[in-house]
Amino acid sequence: MLMQYAEKVWRNELGMEGLLNGDLPQETAFEVADDVAVVPTFANVIAFRTGEGLVLFDTGDPATARRNHRAIRAWCADPVRYAIFSHGHIDHVFGVGPFDAEAEENGWDRPVVVAHEAVKARFERYALTKDYNQVVNRRQFANPRFRWPDSYRYPDVTYREHHLLRSGDLTFELHYARGETDDHTWAYVPEREIILPGDLFIWNSPNCGNPQKVQRYPAEWAAALRAMADLDASLLIPGHGVPIAGKERVRTALTDVAEYLESLLSQTLELMNRGARLDEIIHTVRPPEDLAAKPYLRAAYDEPEFIVRNIWRLYGGWWDGDPASLKPPRSDDFASVVADLAGGPDVLADRARRALADGEPRIAASLIELAYRAAPKDDAIRDEHRRVFTALAEAATSLMARGIYLAAADG
Repeated sequence: MLMQYAEKVWRNELGMEGLLNGDLPQETAFEVADDVAVVPTFANVIAFRTGEGLVLFDTGDPATARRNHRAIRAWCADPVRYAIFSHGHIDHVFGVGPFDAEAEENGWDRPVVVAHEAVKARFERYALTKDYNQVVNRRQFANPRFRWPDSYRYPDVTYREHHLLRSGDLTFELHYARGETDDHTWAYVPEREIILPGDLFIWNSPNCGNPQKVQRYPAEWAAALRAMADLDASLLIPGHGVPIAGKERVRTALTDVAEYLESLLSQTLELMNRGARLDEIIHTVRPPEDLAAKPYLRAAYDEPEFIVRNIWRLYGGWWDGDPASLKPPRSDDFASVVADLAGGPDVLADRARRALADGEPRIAASLIELAYRAAPKDDAIRDEHRRVFTALAEAATSLMARGIYLAAADG
């Protein structure tokens, strides 16, 4: 059933929303190849039956851990021998707990967790920034009840560049690649010709520019995708979204995403090398139209403009090239000066209203934010601030932009 759904997604007849909105049976491990199953929750859990126990590639998030366990157990009762983390993001590493508890109850060895060595440092950073992570994830996903976890299942086995893992008659070739994260593992199972890219392929524009998260690495990301494409695999099972079957399709999808990133990277670097400011670059660089139209490159989560900003940060630092932004005044002080020059905060708010009506949402956002900073207790301006950012949220194509605009609208 999952592969039938995947075929319609590939043809652009269905979107990804149905995976989480009930178009497919919930709490189900779908067998997508002999002895290979996928539990398609927010982040996929991929299970291999090896003859010497199960091997899991990623394990899900805290909210779905028990459901994922039940789904896998309905498919196979074998003990979990290994759990491989593609990277340390919490939607991929929080499903081991029920299997650990099960192993203790049954007197089995608990699953051996395998990951890149940098996952440990990620977890340590998460402990230092727990409250910040909670704030930004509540905002990003528009979920005020989200709670950031404070304990982690650390890897038992780590590696640096490459690692071979054998279980039964299967080999898991693990490869390190910086991309969405600095601790990412992608895997190839040669006996089955299966690629496991983790979040290097997510059925969306690559999550390579996230405005609220740490550095991402587009060049290494693209190189990893091309290395996967060279393997000529028959099946790709991504970190998010549906599998892709067939050698030609797998190769096309991987190289398309690589080319998309490479194009944004080369355009941005060319302008940087000419001495362009960030402002010019983000309003100039665009992904190739034919690639942006692909169903697996829609900007529904991250956006190309955010990727460009991330490329600037990686190669050029945090300063945007505007001398006035090097040491800016406090935003509320500056807003008060601008409001005085304009004739008052209400004048700014009125101009913001007209800009929104005229199809100039960026100008509207900047003006209403100035008005709000200049008069944060003015009820009429607060209402207009809410109205402008609600409109921007409704018009946003990406989850990341929508979450930030909704948070602004909520005050």
